[in-house]
Amino acid sequence: MTLTSPTTRLAVLSASLLLSACATVTSPTVGNNVSYGDAKAVEQVNEKFGSTDLQMIAEAMARSLAESQAGARIKPTVTIAEVKNKTSEYIDTRSITDSIRVQLLKSGTMRFVTDIAGMQDQTDELNRQSQSGLYKKSASAKLGKMEGAKYRIEGNITSIVKTGGNLKDVYYKFSLIMTDVEGGTIEWADEKEIRKTAKR
Repeated sequence: MTLTSPTTRLAVLSASLLLSACATVTSPTVGNNVSYGDAKAVEQVNEKFGSTDLQMIAEAMARSLAESQAGARIKPTVTIAEVKNKTSEYIDTRSITDSIRVQLLKSGTMRFVTDIAGMQDQTDELNRQSQSGLYKKSASAKLGKMEGAKYRIEGNITSIVKTGGNLKDVYYKFSLIMTDVEGGTIEWADEKEIRKTAKR
């Protein structure tokens, strides 16, 4: 096959178009006034709890906890409770909880069992497979086989808000602890602090 053959020319043209497309890719737009942005970019719209705060908290806590378990020979089973919001503003604490769990799973240092929020769905699925009569007994999940968690992770987020003149200062503190379920001992704890100041 020579460089002037139709097949070769087509392959070269396709490669050129692909490289050109890759070189000029930009964020997609929707209509004339909406565009995609960087999900990791620092968000500074106002002093309220935002996406950057959530990411900082989840990353800091997951890194600290993963490092504390990095030397374990066996990955412990863990359950995580939804973070409690003790601030005066609405915060989607489920998102914080989910982000911490995702990052810990990615670290490969822990295994998670169903938490309290998901236990009803887990129980319903087990009952559906084992008691409905719709599934082969040899291929259905059995009751009494779930693993219990060795550790329980729980935390809360609090805030202190102060105003003076034209300034508003918001201080957030996020605390997370891991408790041995059987022994009741706190095996790890850490905090992440965030301060935001805004002109009013």
